[in-house]
Amino acid sequence: MPADEHVTVPQTLRQRRRAAATREILEAAEHHIAESGPAALSLRAVARGLGMTVQALYHYFPSREALVTELIAKAYGDLADAVQAAVDTAPEDPGLPRLVIAAEGYRQWAVAHPERFQLLYGTPLRDYAAPVEGPTTQAMRRMSSIFEREMFDGFTVAQLAAAETPALSPELRAYLEQLPHYGPGRLPPPATALLLSAWGHLNGLVILEVFGHAAFLGGHQAEIFRIAMRNLLDDVHRQIPTGAGAGAGVSA
Repeated sequence: MPADEHVTVPQTLRQRRRAAATREILEAAEHHIAESGPAALSLRAVARGLGMTVQALYHYFPSREALVTELIAKAYGDLADAVQAAVDTAPEDPGLPRLVIAAEGYRQWAVAHPERFQLLYGTPLRDYAAPVEGPTTQAMRRMSSIFEREMFDGFTVAQLAAAETPALSPELRAYLEQLPHYGPGRLPPPATALLLSAWGHLNGLVILEVFGHAAFLGGHQAEIFRIAMRNLLDDVHRQIPTGAGAGAGVSA
């Protein structure tokens, strides 16, 4: 057998039952969040909705924090799936950049699942802190890598390093250089600064809409968002020099 082939070991009956029960608990918790909001989440409420005792629920999630961590990781995963699906299934349209398509997939999922989005980007839950380098961090990194790829595809590392951003202080440059990297290659500090700024703009617009602060736009919110994303991408790309080496892609 080739060394790179992996044998899939079938789950035992107990493992399958545990996985099914875990999915049912997560679905019940998501339903509870949709009805009452993230702040009202408790193991007791979830157990009551399932017709089980809190003690039985402890066998799957030993604390509220463990349940919240899994819910956040799942929400990030579902959001990333929606963004990737938007990019993968979009019709070929040279006039519509893939970054804009990805951003619209992000917005559409957030608008369709406002309570789950609030779990990610709303008011932090009291007495909850995500585990360092835990599943929520890993799920967030996947999301970051998608937007990094779509924003900087076609540019070389040298071009990204020469991006015409305002001068970075030595302290900020050193900090950006030591940040964990999520994409296929390591971004130079100027590109990381551009990515973080663009992300704040994108996510801020979505938060305004999900929390009802853009309702005055009525049915025009999607169009305004597309205009904003086109302008954002144009602004980012204007700061990256063109010339020899373009099209080689970001590499390590």
